Amino acid sequence: MVDRRQVIKGAAALGVAGAAGVIKPTPSYAQKVDAAKKWVDAEFQPSTLSKDEQMAELEWFINAAKPYAGMNLSCVSESLKVHDYESQVLTKAFAEITGIQVKHDIMDEGALVDKIGVEMQSGRPIYDFWMNDSDFIGTHPRYNDIVDGSLTDFMANNGKDVTSPTLDLNDFMGLSFGTFTDGKLYQLPDQQFANLYWFRYDWFQRPELKQRFKAKYGYELGVPVNWSAYEDIADFFTNDVKEIDGQKVYGHMDYGKKDPSLGWRFTDAWLSMAGAGDRGLPNGKPVDEWGIRLENGLPVGSSITRGGDANGPAAVYALTKYIDWLKKYAPPEAAGMDFLESGPVVGQGHVAQQIFWYSAFTDSARKAEAVMNPDGTPKWRMAPSPHGAYWKDGMKLGYQDVGCWTMLKYAPMPNIKAGWLYAQFTTSKTVSLKKALTTLHLIRESDVWHPAMTELAPKVGGLVEFYRSPARKQWTPTGVNVPDYAKMSQVWWQNIANAISGQVTPQAAMDGLARDQDAIMTRLEKSGVQGKLGPKMNKEMTAEYWYDRAEKDGNLAPQRKLANEKPQGETVDYDTLIKSWPSTPPKKA
Repeated sequence: MVDRRQVIKGAAALGVAGAAGVIKPTPSYAQKVDAAKKWVDAEFQPSTLSKDEQMAELEWFINAAKPYAGMNLSCVSESLKVHDYESQVLTKAFAEITGIQVKHDIMDEGALVDKIGVEMQSGRPIYDFWMNDSDFIGTHPRYNDIVDGSLTDFMANNGKDVTSPTLDLNDFMGLSFGTFTDGKLYQLPDQQFANLYWFRYDWFQRPELKQRFKAKYGYELGVPVNWSAYEDIADFFTNDVKEIDGQKVYGHMDYGKKDPSLGWRFTDAWLSMAGAGDRGLPNGKPVDEWGIRLENGLPVGSSITRGGDANGPAAVYALTKYIDWLKKYAPPEAAGMDFLESGPVVGQGHVAQQIFWYSAFTDSARKAEAVMNPDGTPKWRMAPSPHGAYWKDGMKLGYQDVGCWTMLKYAPMPNIKAGWLYAQFTTSKTVSLKKALTTLHLIRESDVWHPAMTELAPKVGGLVEFYRSPARKQWTPTGVNVPDYAKMSQVWWQNIANAISGQVTPQAAMDGLARDQDAIMTRLEKSGVQGKLGPKMNKEMTAEYWYDRAEKDGNLAPQRKLANEKPQGETVDYDTLIKSWPSTPPKKA
């Protein structure tokens, strides 16, 4: 199981940035070329490049790295299989090919967020460079903490001589996620995974279950398009089917323990799935899925009385459904679980579906015998998640985690430049396809359409098809509206947990969340720490004023409460859905 959001159990030992000044003897040019050939032949296959093209790309790295050969660098990333591969394999390859040693640390994301916050606030380097989620795209520009002001400016100035001519930024699927309102790139995508709908394809194909479902609900058992269908399916398996092959089954799985990981369940776009916020990709405009309103590029509030949507009817509906489904349709122990404890449960073979399942779990799900066929194909599939009653066409539909190389300005410039070489190496076309096949994290369009991915597709339950589909663009990370991700993400789990425990109503919980987010943004405004890009809070008005304003402006958020929050359920046949998606690469513009 991927150890992604583990609660911090203790302090992690860190290296110290800036300790890279010691130059050690390095291999000769000929030895580096020989090493490159070895890695191309033995490890970096397949690739979207020919071996000659791979060698040409690596020879550029050899030459660009000459001034930095012998340096020792430090970086850090969260605990994911893809970063283990980088830390254990790619650092070794990079050292042999360039002569630059990289100590690539791995830690829990919570600890990483705390550490990068310390560096940002102190201005003293802890690491030479960072793997930091693109969820910080609204944070880094406002604190002006990226080297040369932005990655775009760095590549054109101090980093020009260490920026690869074969980087091919347009090939990165998540480039928009690292781009701020000024159109400049601030973070380079290195890995990504989406939260998708997971279901037992084998159960959904059983004729007797299909007949029983249609007889009761009047439509076909299939991939739910809306939350109404998801709820019907959850009720069907939990209360009608009850047992399959002698085992008690459940129609839903989630978790509800009062724990920081509960907050990530919601900031990872649960509200967007329900239909909170506005239309717009990668995030709603002017109101995003956190319920934060942006005007003239500045955050102005998240409460409905300030034009936000964090406590509007759509957000309250989202939390209400979360609690209802957890209590009615999930295994009894789910409410007391955190992220890590709940992750392996679907692999135990007694859960019919999960509305929100991280595709980062694909590799571990392939190893769970209870949900795999003898031929190595899964009994399960993943598909686009259903949307809630408030959702409209043109809105984002789910969350995509995108880990990015982030070059803060606090380390010495030589360290940053050498680190930028490593960042590009780990995402280069020479390396990226093999890394994707090994770890199931896809970042390049060219890799997604390679024949090796076509061959892999039947064994990973819809992952490849999803990344080839147009639906992929509706799954996006936290966006530019959030001015301080580290501070603001903390107030989610505390408020949500109060509603799950029954201490407060969903409305009161979301009122508290909106209040706390507004309080943080008000402090940022008063401090002036974010300068001209910081929040400028709206004056409070009535909710009715903002409903009218949204309608007048042609926007959605905040939406009025719907008279019917459970419309007719709608499903689609999985195989029909897959066949409707493109089977060839999109034509380049």
